Amino acid sequence: MLGWLDDGNFRESQAATVDQLARFHGRDYIGALRASEEAGKVAPEVRERYNLGNRENPVFAGVFERAATAVGGSILAAKLAMECGLAYHPSGGTHHGRPDRASGFCYFNDPVFAIMSFLDEGASRVLYVDVDAHHGDGVQDAFVDDERVFTVSIHEAGRFPFSGPVNDRGAGNARNFPVPRGFTDSELEYLMEAAVLPLGHDFEPDAVVITCGADGLAGDPLSAMELSNIALWRAVEMAAALAPATVVLGGGGYNPWTVARCWTGLWGRLNGWPTGDRLPGEAESLLKGLDSDLVDEEDRPHYWYNTLADPPAPGPVRDEVKAVVAAILKAA
Repeated sequence: MLGWLDDGNFRESQAATVDQLARFHGRDYIGALRASEEAGKVAPEVRERYNLGNRENPVFAGVFERAATAVGGSILAAKLAMECGLAYHPSGGTHHGRPDRASGFCYFNDPVFAIMSFLDEGASRVLYVDVDAHHGDGVQDAFVDDERVFTVSIHEAGRFPFSGPVNDRGAGNARNFPVPRGFTDSELEYLMEAAVLPLGHDFEPDAVVITCGADGLAGDPLSAMELSNIALWRAVEMAAALAPATVVLGGGGYNPWTVARCWTGLWGRLNGWPTGDRLPGEAESLLKGLDSDLVDEEDRPHYWYNTLADPPAPGPVRDEVKAVVAAILKAA
């Protein structure tokens, strides 16, 4: 519709193999997910052991292929980024996945594989920046003892998975920024400039992996943050500038209008294409045809249908945000 995709600027990823998945995930868990999908049901002992087949992590037709392909895409993205500087994988970002179980709609942890692929390709230090509304717990814990990886997570305080307090530094190579409800563009910019960028410069990464997450945007039903997508795009650009190779992953998002516009607009921003113009009629029709039981019709502003870029959402930088930055920078 926008004329932004042709054969020269995208690659189709393959599903990761079992051997590839087993670099991080247990073979018993991999087998349990595949077997549960094939059976069309989850045995009680499997549900208990692997956190599968519940409301948090339902098992449905295609779940194994979908999760394995997200991993394959992150592996490919890191390889491409080492060759050309940046790769965008919007269906990645499943940052809650654990080696032996599913968590938070995340069955495999594809950001972990992007980081491992960068290390395989010769990067000596990889910075992980997570601006999803939820703490990037699975990624932080995966590299807690690896000094080659430094993880930064900006997330709403008190939100699932209820981890990532400001004093959680892992084994020294993690920093967490739990932010208050109503987190604004101005506060994100302050946090990036005052803390995230200095931390990144000090680490001197060869590569960056970013999980951007559209669930921090105003209008998402599963968070109370109030960001515009233009602020999120800017944060991604700032983090990507910290290293010569970057992988950008999509992450979470539960509002179909804000997710579609955010991911599309981010692709445009990363390529230097205009994102502020009115959308063509075909795109408007597509957006107007979407629906969601989680977002009431009266809560859908008109610009969700006809533009990619949100209006800015500035505001004062509250003391709670300044306190988080001060705590992070203290004895950093």
